[in-house]
Amino acid sequence: MSRPSGDTAPADRGRDSERAAARVVEEIERLIVTGELLPGQPIRQVLMAERLGVSRLPLREALRQLAAAGLVDHEHNVGYTVARLRQSDFDQIYLMRAALEREIIATLPRFTDEALAEVRRFGELVVEAAEHGDLLAMRLHNHAFHFAIFEQSPLNLVVAEVRRLWTLAMPYHAAYLYDPAARARVIAEHDQMIEALDDHDNDRLGELMNQHRRGGETSAEVMLSATRTTVRRPPDPADREE
Repeated sequence: MSRPSGDTAPADRGRDSERAAARVVEEIERLIVTGELLPGQPIRQVLMAERLGVSRLPLREALRQLAAAGLVDHEHNVGYTVARLRQSDFDQIYLMRAALEREIIATLPRFTDEALAEVRRFGELVVEAAEHGDLLAMRLHNHAFHFAIFEQSPLNLVVAEVRRLWTLAMPYHAAYLYDPAARARVIAEHDQMIEALDDHDNDRLGELMNQHRRGGETSAEVMLSATRTTVRRPPDPADREE
């Protein structure tokens, strides 16, 4: 016997709202990673809802989730802003990345031909973006390159946490790739990582990842210094309604 449509409608609405919130989380993360939303920038709820084509309910839920993940800050009766890292935050992110990425790399299996081909493909996209001077594409393909490696690990929860840490720090990485020598280093290090993967030499891969991470950390420190000035922002009228 089928249930009346009214019995399932609330559950369906709940699932629709969850899916909408998940989509908003993904889209705002993308805006942060690409630099369209900068550290310290306000997120105006009415404008963002219009931009993403959603109602205020899933937007607010998404912002709460992003605040819980540390990607945005919330000040009561003022509103949401993209999180701005302090030096202590930044130091902890790289401390955790070093520890967690080491564990991920230690558990990597021998890559199949298909998995290695996927890593190579993203490496080639990084090279292509560098040749065209498309620094945003280079950053995004670099991210995909690394997670094509990390996601081969069985430590899925650890990989998810590393992804969150990368997202927190990525807005601060832009300065590194403005230097042609730095872009060349990134490509050369990727080639060496692929060789280590092909040899199933996780110890060598770990050394290369540490070297690679230090380059990004130096760049992020430069960007962190440039974004330390705090600007008092007017309250978001939408936030006052909460």
